[in-house]
Amino acid sequence: MKRSPWRIFVDAVMRMSATPANYWAELGVDSALCLLLLVLGWRRHADGPLTALLALGLGLFAFSFIEYFFHRWLFHTRIPLFTQGHDLHHARPLGYDSLPFFLPPAVLLALAGVFVLLLPTGFALLLASAITFGYIVYGLSHFIIHHVRFHQPLLRRWAGAHHVHHYHPDSNFGVTTPLWDVLLGTKYVRQPRNH
Repeated sequence: MKRSPWRIFVDAVMRMSATPANYWAELGVDSALCLLLLVLGWRRHADGPLTALLALGLGLFAFSFIEYFFHRWLFHTRIPLFTQGHDLHHARPLGYDSLPFFLPPAVLLALAGVFVLLLPTGFALLLASAITFGYIVYGLSHFIIHHVRFHQPLLRRWAGAHHVHHYHPDSNFGVTTPLWDVLLGTKYVRQPRNH
């Protein structure tokens, strides 16, 4: 049976998404986008440094929920678009399975466009830059958690919370922060052993 051009394209993108080159290309593109949004937002922002800091803080806070939302309600569903790569990650935590390098920046740019339609331009761009920065920190944190053995106790606990998720996939959805797991009742709590 002959494969359609669309299927050939999708298969090629899936293969590319599992490569180190795709992972590092995404980091580079996302970082450039974050810097661009930050500089443009800072130049266009007219309401002073406190509201600029508010936009950045709100963006980081919003990203913490976006991270939790995607991980809990999209990556752990039955929707193939979201689950294929995430299932591969659970099977091979040291692999480079990620989204195609061009997809997150496209989504982040679209989100910035929506913000610009709804909010003052400078504030909107600063908000989008902070969300983009949150995504970069999430990606790097997730990579580091799986590739580095920490010796410092606080870092070991932070990484361990995510490792628990791989054994108990219905808990610990937050990678960068446990905030939403605590608030929404999905933080893993060790059950006492019965002797």
